[in-house]
Amino acid sequence: MTLLDIMHSSPVIPVIAIDDLAHAVPLAKALVEGGIRVLEVTLRTPHGIPAIAAMIEHVPGAIVGVGTLTQPEEFAAAREAGAVFGVSPGLTPALIAAARKSGLPLLPGVMTPSEVMAAREAGFRQLKLFPAVPAGGIGMLNAIAGPLPDVSFCPTGGISPDSAPQFLACKNVACVGGSWLTPKEAMQAGDWGRITGLALAASALRQGR
Repeated sequence: MTLLDIMHSSPVIPVIAIDDLAHAVPLAKALVEGGIRVLEVTLRTPHGIPAIAAMIEHVPGAIVGVGTLTQPEEFAAAREAGAVFGVSPGLTPALIAAARKSGLPLLPGVMTPSEVMAAREAGFRQLKLFPAVPAGGIGMLNAIAGPLPDVSFCPTGGISPDSAPQFLACKNVACVGGSWLTPKEAMQAGDWGRITGLALAASALRQGR
C-alpha cells in the first residue's frame, strides 16, 4: 500500500500512546472491530515499539504505523518491529535521510506554507498539518489547496469528533488524526466496548465522501 492508500483506508487515524503493554492487542482489536484499521502508535512511552510488534503479530487486520518519530535511529527500530508507515511532528534533513534509507513511508508534520513547499521539494506529497488548529485549521487547508493542489493532508492536533467532519470535507484532506478514540480512562478500565463504539462512529465519518 502507498501512504495515500493507507490514509484513505481510515477517516480517522487514532494517535495512540501505550502506557501498559498489555493494552496493545485488545486496543487494536477493539479499533479494528469498529472499522478503524490504520493505527498510529506513538513513541511517547517506552512501550511504543513492542506495542507495534504485538499488534502486528496478533491483529492481522490492523495497519500499524509509528508516530512521534524525531530521531533518525528510530526508523530502523520501527521498521524492524513491522511498522508500515511513520509519522513525525516535523521534518529535518536527518529525518529525510533516515526515511529514504529505511524505506519507511513517512508522513511528516508541517505548519506553514513554506514548510509545505520544502517538504514537497523533498518529495513528500502526503503531509500532516500539525498542530492543525493552531496552524489555522480548515481555513489554512482551504487556502493552501489553491497554490499546492497536489498535496494531501492528515490534519492532527486539536481535532474533535465535532470538528472532524468539517476537516474531512476539505478537498485536500485524506484523513484526520485524533486521540479521542483511545481515552485513557477507557483503556485503564479495559472498556474495549466503549473504544469499539468510538471507532464505529469515527469510521462512519467517511460515508458520503
